[in-house]
Amino acid sequence: MNAEPADQIRLLDVQALDVRLQQLAHKRRSLPEHAEIESLTKDLTQLRDLLVAAQTEESDCAREQTKAEQDVDQVRQRAARDQQRLDSGAITSPKDLENLQREIASLAKRQGDLEDVVLEVMERRESAQERVAELTERVSSVQSKIDDATGRRDAAYEEIDGEAATVTKEREVVAGSVPADLLKLYEKLREQQGGIGAAKLYQRTCQGCRQELSITDINDIRAAAPDTVVRCENCRRILVRTAESGL
Repeated sequence: MNAEPADQIRLLDVQALDVRLQQLAHKRRSLPEHAEIESLTKDLTQLRDLLVAAQTEESDCAREQTKAEQDVDQVRQRAARDQQRLDSGAITSPKDLENLQREIASLAKRQGDLEDVVLEVMERRESAQERVAELTERVSSVQSKIDDATGRRDAAYEEIDGEAATVTKEREVVAGSVPADLLKLYEKLREQQGGIGAAKLYQRTCQGCRQELSITDINDIRAAAPDTVVRCENCRRILVRTAESGL
């Protein structure tokens, strides 16, 4: 393949722009905010799970407290009715009076036991409420950190994407001035060679694979016409000759 030396030089400009686009894409993928957001999101998921568990516990305690308080109220009402019967003097039978007094005493003990249950449930509920409040605050704090990291990431995206758009436009202009067949070969090689399709021959060394060419290869290149598109024998990339090639 043949191409004017100036066209081959412009191919290096295209390669430089492609390298810059690769660097920008890598920078976009490698922003530190990605790992930060991922780590914080994991923390947030765990905290939300803990918060749901604490909220469920508080809700269960609330129902348990309501039930226990209702039980206390029922026993209290029953005891009050029995006490009214006892105070009314309507019961005159000693045996019935004894049974009623025994029941009132039993209800009093039952009420005391139930009130202890209420207190125990209230303590557990208060502990659960404190846990809910603590976890709610922690969830809010982590969410704020995620929002901050997301904002920084998005700002970096905007800057990187802006530069990438500028480089892409410049690349379109430069690539448009390179012969189609040369550009097609370059694109094919770039895809095969990890993004580098053309490299400068500098001081007898291919800047693509960083290998110094043999004397035989150098002599072949030296003998080639200026418009001949030469390739590196080591990596097969297009070798672009310049005044610094050491020929």
